Amino acid sequence: MLPQNTLSHAHKLKLRWFVTLSTVPLLGVVTAFGIMPQTRFTTSEQKTLVEEIALPVSSQVAGSTATFWRNERVQHGDTVAELLRRLSVEDSAATDYLLKSKATESLRQLAVGKEIQSEIAADGSLLALRFLNNDGKQIVIEKTSSGYISSTLPVQTEQRVFMRTGEIKSTLYAATDAAGLTDPVANQMAEIFGGDIDFHRDLRKGDKFTVVYEMTYSNGEAVRSGRILAAEFINQGHAYRAVYFQTSSTTGDYYSADGKSVHKAFLRSPIEFSRISSGFSTSRFHPVLNKWRAHKGVDYAAPIGTKVKATSDGMVAFVGQQGGYGNVIMINHQGRYTTVYGHLSKFAPGIHRGQRVSQGEIIGNVGMTGLASGPHLHYEFKIDGTQRDPLRVALPDAAPISAAQKTAFQDGTRELNERLAMLRNTRLAKLD
Repeated sequence: MLPQNTLSHAHKLKLRWFVTLSTVPLLGVVTAFGIMPQTRFTTSEQKTLVEEIALPVSSQVAGSTATFWRNERVQHGDTVAELLRRLSVEDSAATDYLLKSKATESLRQLAVGKEIQSEIAADGSLLALRFLNNDGKQIVIEKTSSGYISSTLPVQTEQRVFMRTGEIKSTLYAATDAAGLTDPVANQMAEIFGGDIDFHRDLRKGDKFTVVYEMTYSNGEAVRSGRILAAEFINQGHAYRAVYFQTSSTTGDYYSADGKSVHKAFLRSPIEFSRISSGFSTSRFHPVLNKWRAHKGVDYAAPIGTKVKATSDGMVAFVGQQGGYGNVIMINHQGRYTTVYGHLSKFAPGIHRGQRVSQGEIIGNVGMTGLASGPHLHYEFKIDGTQRDPLRVALPDAAPISAAQKTAFQDGTRELNERLAMLRNTRLAKLD
């Protein structure tokens, strides 16, 4: 009979090996551990066996050809030396080139938050640097046999689609910031729903929004905000929805699920998110003339220089100074309508009588010329020559989807509408 602590041949076949390879690159040795399995034949004594197995040395390690990529972002107060230290670069020649060469000036001027990618050899020498400069161009700095060279390459971009939902707790921009929306996307949303929602007066705590939009990326870095593909805004319990549809190779617009344009022919406001300092009234005490008179327009208080937009497509009928209006622009639209923009500090470059302007186009800047006690825009909306309250008048709709494109529209926007429906009741601040 064999001693009790001697392993049978059958037990040896059941031996499990666990091999630790983590030390191979440095030592070239593998340590193997054999552990007796637990079975109903367990002996009274178990042993752990340790055996060293020599392995051939890796050719890559032997030749020291391994390279490493590291990413870092520019921080406040960064110097070239500090940035290279965080990138684990130990290369005096590279440091000297990056500090002194005119070709690397864009690196030294990089804005905070910009991302840099570096390729480093095992000894810490710099093989390559890659980044997008402040103009969005891709810069590549590479080590050659004769030194370092810098080149500008075509930017490789990709489109990524994001979804965000948010809830109004105080202001629109506070909610979009909390949801992770960029300002350009937030501005697009305000423009899309600007014909139905007055963002000066209509927002309520608890209003919700959902946005599906594109972002352009290069080398893993976001370089610009793209177009909103679909959006929904629930204001005071009423849901407004819009999806983008390309109507031709060069044009597109936003439509409701049934194909109606969500754009009104006129925006409700010519200024984004300013305060209404005086509304439409048949009798108001004039702060400059010190007497009661009709105020047949709306005043938007805003800092001097705030951009003023045309509220609809049209043709400029007048540009210049006129009485109490001061610097004023008057635009005719669709034959029946006229809009007036008064007290401007300046006009947009090149704007002139007879010029066609588009909805949302910048035509001037807020000022306090004419009879104005402070900086603001005086805005009037006329129908057949008679002033009407621009905050209450029913605005005409833009053209709907044509009958010929109805089927293509329904097929092309079905998935976007499904995304909005899926996210309607989702309380997520950030969903990629």
